[in-house]
Amino acid sequence: MQESTLILKYFPDLTAAQSEQFGRLASLYREWNDKINVISRKDVDNLYCNHVLHSLGIAKVMSFRPAASVLDVGTGGGFPGIPLAILFPEAQFHLVDSIGKKITVVNEVSKSLGLKNVTGEKIRAEEIKNKQYDFVVSRAVTRMREFYGWVNKKIKKDSIHELDNGILYLKGGDLEEEMNELKKPYSIFSLSDYFEEEFFETKQVVYVPVV
Repeated sequence: MQESTLILKYFPDLTAAQSEQFGRLASLYREWNDKINVISRKDVDNLYCNHVLHSLGIAKVMSFRPAASVLDVGTGGGFPGIPLAILFPEAQFHLVDSIGKKITVVNEVSKSLGLKNVTGEKIRAEEIKNKQYDFVVSRAVTRMREFYGWVNKKIKKDSIHELDNGILYLKGGDLEEEMNELKKPYSIFSLSDYFEEEFFETKQVVYVPVV
């Protein structure tokens, strides 16, 4: 099992409480993964690199302010939402997934860590009504054109951040064709610019403003 010191390597200003929360993720996810398979069996050994640090790639692009509201679509077992919620304890995170057992894991892990800024809900993104967010985050649940259609109406118009409100999407590989389908402005941030591990060579954060 990789050590949580990998997180401190790139986020050295964590509080003692945040360090403790990140440190507990390994045992919590191993325990829950034995009950409900939310991470592939072999991948649970690479939790801190492939899931936690990957999720925190978004934090290298956007530092969420205390009043921020963030929707995590297709969160699975809580990625990227739970690592981001630990890092930004004063922002609010709504983690959604259509599979109830995954949301069970989200809520139980959040409860165990004492995270007061996480709400897990079994619901599809397109079914969310009367709620808007500063940003929508996700880990490659579908092609961007479809994803944009699900969430663009759920993003607030007035921004409190340096970047305009929009989508922050973790994705890998060659994205030119997929992003050209969208026909919207976008920016791509290569995670290899921030993290030196081989895993991140092809990993990116795609930012799509919704204004």
